[in-house]
This record gives sequence, structure tokens and C-alpha cells, in this order.
Amino acid sequence: MTSSTLFTTGNTADAPRSDLPHLLAALAADLRSVGYTLDGVAELLGESASAALDRDQLIPALLVTEEIEAAGTAGTGGTGGAAESSGTAAEPDGQRAALAAVVRLWLLAVPQPREKLDAVLPAIGTEGLLELRLIEPDNDGGFRAAADLRPYGWSGNSQAGDSEDAGDSADVEIWVASDLAAHQRPGVLRHDHVLGIGQASTTLVQTTIRRQVERALDLGTGCGIQSFHLLGHARHVTATDISERALAFTRFNLLLNADALGLDPERLEDRVSLRLGSLLEPVEGESFELVVSNPPFVITPRTSGESADSQFTYRDGGLPGDEIVATLIELLPTVLAPGGTAQLLGNWEITDGWDWHERPESWVPETAEAWFIQREQVGPEQYAETWLQDSSESRNREHYKDSYAAYLRDFASRNVTGIGFGMVFLRRPAAEAGPAAGAAAGAGLLRRFEEITYPIEQPIGPHLGAAVERFDWLATHSLEDTHLLVAEDVTEERHQRPGAEHPGVILLRQGAGLRRTNLLSTELAGFVSACDGELSVRQIAGALEALLGGGEGFDGGTFREGLLREVRNLVADGFLLPDPAADGPA
Repeated sequence: MTSSTLFTTGNTADAPRSDLPHLLAALAADLRSVGYTLDGVAELLGESASAALDRDQLIPALLVTEEIEAAGTAGTGGTGGAAESSGTAAEPDGQRAALAAVVRLWLLAVPQPREKLDAVLPAIGTEGLLELRLIEPDNDGGFRAAADLRPYGWSGNSQAGDSEDAGDSADVEIWVASDLAAHQRPGVLRHDHVLGIGQASTTLVQTTIRRQVERALDLGTGCGIQSFHLLGHARHVTATDISERALAFTRFNLLLNADALGLDPERLEDRVSLRLGSLLEPVEGESFELVVSNPPFVITPRTSGESADSQFTYRDGGLPGDEIVATLIELLPTVLAPGGTAQLLGNWEITDGWDWHERPESWVPETAEAWFIQREQVGPEQYAETWLQDSSESRNREHYKDSYAAYLRDFASRNVTGIGFGMVFLRRPAAEAGPAAGAAAGAGLLRRFEEITYPIEQPIGPHLGAAVERFDWLATHSLEDTHLLVAEDVTEERHQRPGAEHPGVILLRQGAGLRRTNLLSTELAGFVSACDGELSVRQIAGALEALLGGGEGFDGGTFREGLLREVRNLVADGFLLPDPAADGPA
């Protein structure tokens, strides 16, 4: 079977079926009827049990639903005997018990008897769930979940400027199927495990700069999370994966939620194309205005004679070290249309004696623009622990010991002392604003490598997009002729020792976006205080030069050059903004 025809039926072994539209419609109707939504589950469980479930801790939710199951009535939920109001006392008792049964089946992986499934999900029933491969018989005569199926908040118009976190208080409720995670099932994960909604996928959703595009690519789609969001602002989405099961899950999720996603089940290919293959092979010769990827970036020790069947496809790209991310960064600009952008997450190795950014910087093609933000750096030991626990490989002590040692030997062989994780933005310059034009404007290509490990505002995508717009604006406008305003989220802090005449430290802080802090000189602080839109940059700089000049050794040209460089940085970082009256970016 070819990549273009493989997933037209949705009937791939060991994955939910999407070729039975009447059952998908019945399932969606039942889930809506029982109130299986983000808010519905949160209200059922209560605040503390919901928060624990978000941390993959099942016990509090198990206790709450056991109480509901035993009582069969509305009341209070709690853990360890401490009750808390669920806020749903007015709901019918039957619906509350029904929702608890659905939560126990798919979120808590507790087997349910046939009579209960038939009662709470009457349109599809037990037989329909079996036919869709969402449940399977249990040894005790009941039926257990064969997949994780959970509600997810999706905004149908997920554009820049959304004020809510992705997946929270969204416009539309959808349901997302994936494989059961390590906390829901015993033993090591299957090697073709299809990952569900997790921290990495949510991070990429929040990081992506949303703009209307014709064609978008979701490289390494998994269960389809990124594609759902791309459908909100892309006319057509191509989703690729090396895993047949992943594409089957994606197709199931697309068709289960076809109404909410604005898809015609009979003409799915009009909006979405599912392709099987590795990296960019499935889209060779094509171009896209936007590419997003949560690739299998986890650095894994390679062994002689290993096969693809021994790799966890959701996280392991099969290449040594960080070469999967290096390869993508090198190749992604080749599938971008002029002006097109790519955003991805990744790990990179940091070797002894080198700055973290030197290795990633070497991967970027000369003609491409890049912005790396390192969000975390860990040592080899912590990295090994994280990923061995992720796949439940820590449950067998000898296997855990051998695998842990393999990680340490692998990193030591390349003199790796740290592993970085972060967000990557790539852009292919538009033809009219290529390297030569950028250099002529005094800005050159966007190349930025920075480390930001403190909490930032989410979603961050709109702020990243605004920063790129400011870079482009600075490349094509005269800064000295601009009238600037201080951004509304910016505050100033001054610190001085008791009795001192002047502050020793002046800080400019952002309350939004990347929440940067900038240390100001007295001169720069004076400049910022004058940015009320009345005077141009040239006028303010001239006034400061006149005020401070005249002393021995004062060089007006050097002073002005240094001041303008610092002002440019404040504009690039969003502390100062061009007055909208001068058509500056917001």
C-alpha cells in the first residue's frame, strides 16, 4: 500500500477504526449526552482530584468516582476522607453516575461491565465500542479500555491573540484517542505507542505563531493534536508520520470530531492529507507556508543490530545523539515557501567546554533565519531517568540498571555534559527580503539564540509572532525618525542603598510575553522615561547628548551609537513600541 492510499479506510490493526461512520456518530452523541467534556469531568472530580489527574496521579479521581459509583447520587467529592464540593449537586443523579463510569473506563482504566456500558452509552453500546476497538474483553468478564479517549478543548479559530491557554476554556469540545499511557497500564509501553495529549504537544500548540495559510504541514502528527489546531487557520493540512498506527489514530480523531473541526467525512482529503513516511520523504517536492513538528527528538543510545521494532517510535527517531533534530533544522527550510515558517521542539547535546547554542547554531542553513529559545538544561543522569520512567522501563530493576548505564556510556562517548530542550523557529526569507536586502537595512537575517528558563506567558505564540514583526519592522524603517511608546505591560524598578543619592540598579520588566528583565544605564533609563510619543528617537538622543556632553573625553558619536543600539534592542524585545500613528507594529 502506498502512502497516499493507506489510510482511506481507517482499518489498521491494533488501532481504533474510522471506517464505520454510523458508529462514530453514535459515539459522539453518547459522549455529548453524558457530559464528557473538560468542564464536565472537572466538575465531577473536584479541583484537587482534577489537578492530580493532570499530573497523571489516578488515586484521588479513583476515590471520587468510587464514592459516586457506590452511592449512585450527587454529593461531594474528596480524597482521603476530605470532602470538597463538586459544584454539580443539581445535576441528575443518573447522568453524574454515567459520567463517572465513562471517566473510570477511559481516563482511569478501570474495567466496566457490559450492562453499565450499554446503559451509559446506549447509542453505541458495548458491541459498537468493541467494533471500533475502543474497548476489549477483560479477564474478569468485563471490558477494559483499549485506548485512552479524553475530552480536549479546541479553539476553532486559534489565531494569535487568544488569551486562554491552549486546551483550556476553548470554543469547542472534541475527543482525542491515543494509546493508554504508562500510568494507566502495566508493563513497558509498546514500541509503536501512540502518544496522547502531553506537555510537549501542548507546549508546541501554545508556541505556534497562528496566521492564515493555504498549506500547512504537521510533521510527526502522532494522534493529530497539531493538525486539529492547524485546521483553524490553514485551508489544507498535510499530516505525516512514520507509524501506521499513529496515522490511524489521527484519522479516527479527525472523523470522530468532523463536525467540530469543519470537515466533510465524505471528502476528508479536501482539508487533510495523511502520509506515511520518515521525515520529509512523504512531502518531497512540495512546499508549505507553515510547518509544525513535535518530532521524536529524544536522544537514545544506539546498539549494534537494533531494529526499528525495538525503538519507541513516538520519541526515538532512530539516529544517534541529536541528529534527528539537526537533520530537521537543516532540511525544513527546503520545504518552506518564500516567507514560510517552521516551528518545532527539540533536544540538543551540550559538550564540555562549549556554550549550549554553538551546536544548534551550526545546523542552521546560511540562508535561513532561526530563533532558538532553550527552556531547560539537564545532566545525563536526569535525562536518562526521565525517559526510562516515561516508557515504564524503570519497573524492572536489572533492565533499568542496564538501560541507565547505556545512556551514561552513550553521552560520555561524545563528551556530553548536558542536554538542552527548547523551542525552535525557522523562516525562509521572502524573495524580496532575502539576506542581501536584510543586510542593506542594517539588520541581516534573524538569528537569535537565548536561554529563558523562568515561567513565561502562555500561549506564547502571539508574542513570538509580534517579536518577528518588530524585527522585520526594524529592518525596513529608520529608528531615529520613529516616535516610541513604552509598552503597557512594562514597569520600572529602582534599587539603591539607604542614604544613596542615586539608584545603583534600574530594571525594566515585562509583565507579559517572554517577561524579560533589562538592566538600564542611567542614560537609557532617561531615554525610556521620555518615550511618550511626543519626540522622535533622534530628538531624545540629541537632548541626552547635549545634557551629558561637554565633559573631557566625551565622544558624542560613540555615545549616540551605543544609545541607539540599546534602544534598538528594547524595541526588538518589546519594551518600547513604535507609535501606532506611525504605522508601527503592535
